Amino acid sequence: MALKQTLVIFDALDSATVTGHSIAEIFEPYAGHGVTVEVRSVKNEPPGNPAKSTDFITIVIPGTHGKKAGGQARTLGVIGRNGAIGARPAKLGMVSDADGPIGALAAALKLAHMKANGDALPGDVIVTTHLSTDAPMSENNGVPFMGMPVSSATMNEYEVSAEMDAILSLDASKGNRIVKHRGFALSPTAMQGYILRMAPDLVTIMESTTGQPAVTFPISLQDITPYDNGLSHFNSIMQPHVATDKPVVGVAITARSVVGGSDSSASHEVDLAEAVRFTTEVAKRYTGSACEFFDASEWQKIRSMYPDLTAFQGRGKAVHA
Repeated sequence: MALKQTLVIFDALDSATVTGHSIAEIFEPYAGHGVTVEVRSVKNEPPGNPAKSTDFITIVIPGTHGKKAGGQARTLGVIGRNGAIGARPAKLGMVSDADGPIGALAAALKLAHMKANGDALPGDVIVTTHLSTDAPMSENNGVPFMGMPVSSATMNEYEVSAEMDAILSLDASKGNRIVKHRGFALSPTAMQGYILRMAPDLVTIMESTTGQPAVTFPISLQDITPYDNGLSHFNSIMQPHVATDKPVVGVAITARSVVGGSDSSASHEVDLAEAVRFTTEVAKRYTGSACEFFDASEWQKIRSMYPDLTAFQGRGKAVHA
């Protein structure tokens, strides 16, 4: 079960005064089990309010044979991608875009609780996200979205770690007409400019943790390029790909109707808990080398047959009008 942890984080973030330090306090009981929390405050960038700041949170749940302990077990990164959790003063309360932070932080809390109860994972799990309670709103194809208090590049700087061997990127993805499903959906694996096939192991985990057929969503080449290059993007869910050479899979929190990222009272606890259960199970299996994000032998074959595509992780050539 992950509903308890989801509700704890849900309540903590549904506040006009929540900070990264508020979240750190929730994890204090697990410090004796090696769980660490780092909070870094960064000044907002235009068009946000430069007088305000955004808190970036990094939580590490060390494994028994992880790198933190001097071992070789793999490290999973879990990123709670979002623009902001609130659009104050225009909107009161938590907005739909908070789904990413809720899911990532609840997964961290679940893993910390497991470790305290004797179920330590083989490898480390690094969970990152950011909190901003009063960012401006924007639009994406006519649907109201949350703006960003800082640039996507700044988010990647603080949320993507070189220690992550694979990344799950959790993000609210309800403001689209592509995937119409109540719950969550998985993207294909993106790595080094390539969009690879759906990871069969992750599909299997989704089916086992939800008890339902797996749901996936398509991504385009534009989606894995930098967010501010002027091209169309599904949303920012795949942006961690820009900052790493490791595999990235999007975990999109979805709905059957079109729900704007800046809509309030639009986060569903049970749907988020399903995504948390999935993320927790991936963490267990991936750090124990029991599931893969891509087929390593096929990746070697692809790279022997086709050129380097890492240019798509950069901004590309300047376009002059």
